[in-house]
Amino acid sequence: MSEDKDDLFLAEMSGVVPLKREPRVILPGKVRDGRDPSLDQRRQAAVQGEQRDRNILKEDGIEPLDPWFVLEFKRPGVQNGVFRKLKQGRYEAEARLDLHRMTAAVARKELFEFIEECHQLGLRSVQIVHGKGQNAVERESSSILKGCTNHWLRELEIVQAFHSAQPRHGGTGAVYVLLKKSEEKKRENREKFTKGRVPYDPS
Repeated sequence: MSEDKDDLFLAEMSGVVPLKREPRVILPGKVRDGRDPSLDQRRQAAVQGEQRDRNILKEDGIEPLDPWFVLEFKRPGVQNGVFRKLKQGRYEAEARLDLHRMTAAVARKELFEFIEECHQLGLRSVQIVHGKGQNAVERESSSILKGCTNHWLRELEIVQAFHSAQPRHGGTGAVYVLLKKSEEKKRENREKFTKGRVPYDPS
């Protein structure tokens, strides 16, 4: 019975010509190995989206500050002596960020990434230049960046303290920033402290 069905099927299909298999259409932007170059672009956009999501800094509603206004901030627990040395510019800046002529949107991204990277590298003392402005237009821009810098640094928990710089380091157009010690640095310090110490034996 099965053989009869197969013979009948073959007889019905005897005059049918198989369709030619057309080559796959290569769309613009596609490469012949089947990879879509836009995939890398989408992945990059996704990574940038994650970075934007991690950026907690406020974007709008920040009041500008007078170019000559002195910035000053210290979190509870920071020793007065440490803050005094920071204020006096006695800690050498291990890294420096210049926000001159940046828009607030660009400066927000740059400052956030700069502080995060410095912390990951174990840096403690850094400097940010926001400028004072040489003319009315520049002063207006610098006032905005100064207000943003003052606000943003307070939002970042890894920032322990900051103060406007001494004249030799840019004066009120720049700010010294003290960062929290990274976990890696804390571990290194513990290892240095305990190295060579004899464990206490209560017996």
